[in-house]
Amino acid sequence: MNNLYFKLFWTFLKIGAFTFGGGWAMISIIEREIVDKHRWINKEEFLDLLAVSQSLPGILAVNISVSIGDRLRGLKGSIVAAGGTILPSFLIILAIAVFLTPDIIKNNPVVSKIFMGIRPCVVALIIAPVLSSARAAKITWKTVWIPVIVALLIYIGCNPIVFIILGGLGGYLWLSHQQKLTRDEISKRNNNDDRQ
Repeated sequence: MNNLYFKLFWTFLKIGAFTFGGGWAMISIIEREIVDKHRWINKEEFLDLLAVSQSLPGILAVNISVSIGDRLRGLKGSIVAAGGTILPSFLIILAIAVFLTPDIIKNNPVVSKIFMGIRPCVVALIIAPVLSSARAAKITWKTVWIPVIVALLIYIGCNPIVFIILGGLGGYLWLSHQQKLTRDEISKRNNNDDRQ
């Protein structure tokens, strides 16, 4: 059991230490580690946790690590996973604050070139989980207009919270409708069985 806490901490420590670009850039790496490598949860559970984590305030990478830690080992698992995610960033920022001034970072051609090289990689790391999530969410050419329109509306200044609430409400209504159809179908089948 203690071994799982260590694995959880170590996994999120590696993710936190070697991922640039924030939460979306981390998602494909988190998915590979959690779903594919360790098989702690399946792909569907991961997408559900990702949806919840995105809806919560705060840093996406920390939210998802807390969600996964909670799913595996409750509160202690959440603390261990979040600690692993946060620790590398904290140490790097602390080192930058202690040893580097903003002028050194801005005026250093080596540092500037490193960040210019990282930038395209971050874009790829963000696009990969978007495509993977779209495939797993079964978005087709008939439904692709929904995320595209929402993304455009957010880009022009609409509040994302509105879309989170509308998405949750829409999901609830759709699921309620599906359950009603299933209940009606079962009731109809039972009535036909009684008549026979």
